[in-house]
Amino acid sequence: MSKKIAFAVVAALTVAAPASAQNLVTNGSFESGFGGWLLGNVGGGTAPVVIPYGSPSGYPGGAFGEPIGPNAVMTLSPDPTGANVAYFSSDTANPDSLTQTINLVAGTTYNIGFDYYAPANGIANPNDATLAFLINGLSVGSTLTAGSGAGTPAQTWFNFNTSFVAMASGPASLTFEFRGLGVTAADFAIDRVYAIAAVPEPAAWGMMIGGFGMAGMAVRRRRPSKVAYAA
Repeated sequence: MSKKIAFAVVAALTVAAPASAQNLVTNGSFESGFGGWLLGNVGGGTAPVVIPYGSPSGYPGGAFGEPIGPNAVMTLSPDPTGANVAYFSSDTANPDSLTQTINLVAGTTYNIGFDYYAPANGIANPNDATLAFLINGLSVGSTLTAGSGAGTPAQTWFNFNTSFVAMASGPASLTFEFRGLGVTAADFAIDRVYAIAAVPEPAAWGMMIGGFGMAGMAVRRRRPSKVAYAA
């Protein structure tokens, strides 16, 4: 293989191979409290707080005395679990909200998601609670429900993930809306919120690299022989 063809294949490897995914969400694991996030509608009940994993404290330092267990759920988030979670525990239907704006690039596929958990003492309360996730004000997927009826099981971490192609470049808002449906209601914790640009699958990398290689070979075969131009 000529040096030029070898360089083309190396260039294809450099472009196609995925680098470490960058989380477009600032402070997605809440290690800096609510830094980077905007809290809204917190006047009608117990405001959201950031609490440590395993805290036996009452509100606002913990989940009313119930330690929230470690999070080992599989996720696409590039961020570690860290030490903290965001905790929602209001008993009013006026939603507590948590919002952050990220910037998207048209034509790019994004994976967006978060981890969530329902404490047992909240599920034991007489009323349910809901957690909705919205992108640009539109609900994504089904609204999560925790409570004594059907809904999110207690004391288990789960991951929510969705993907989409951005139709336009510019800002997009990610919002969580929590509602407690009576006094007293269930509660939710969330962690590792992420938005990452998708990268090609390994099979796609191979096809791209193979395409560069075949193109290089075709160019080489068409190259005229220097012998034909001897003096």
